[in-house]
Amino acid sequence: MYYLVPARDYTERNAFIRVAIGGVLLVCVLVWQIRRIVRAPVPELRAIEALVAVISLFLVLFATTYLSLSLTTPAAFNQHLDHTRALYFTIEVFSTVGFGDIVPRTNPVRILVTTQMLLNLVIIGAVVKILATAARTGLERTRRDHQGPES
Repeated sequence: MYYLVPARDYTERNAFIRVAIGGVLLVCVLVWQIRRIVRAPVPELRAIEALVAVISLFLVLFATTYLSLSLTTPAAFNQHLDHTRALYFTIEVFSTVGFGDIVPRTNPVRILVTTQMLLNLVIIGAVVKILATAARTGLERTRRDHQGPES
């Protein structure tokens, strides 16, 4: 689906707005997924599904933003980004590998990449913890439901 997303031109300023709106969407998806986890018959499986969905959305959000910036501001990166290179760069930053083959060159784009780095920590730490807690809550609910009313 990511490759079907049209690459639009966004200015560096609009990129921050786009990421903020994407962040709100990401939080909405996370809240929706938490509700699904708590009510699921197999909450652990639903939590894994939710983590994949949230991380995928997060990566696509940044990849499309970097792709658009590359089209609008050719000097933003040391090379032109197409869909594959933008996704590769996003995953490279997410995984903290940092090969250095693609590099942000303008300060606004460096700040955006730094923002992604900081949000990576939130995704890896807080979101995993939140989803694990939701799965535990769902397991407790499932156990209570199977025990039935206490005598």
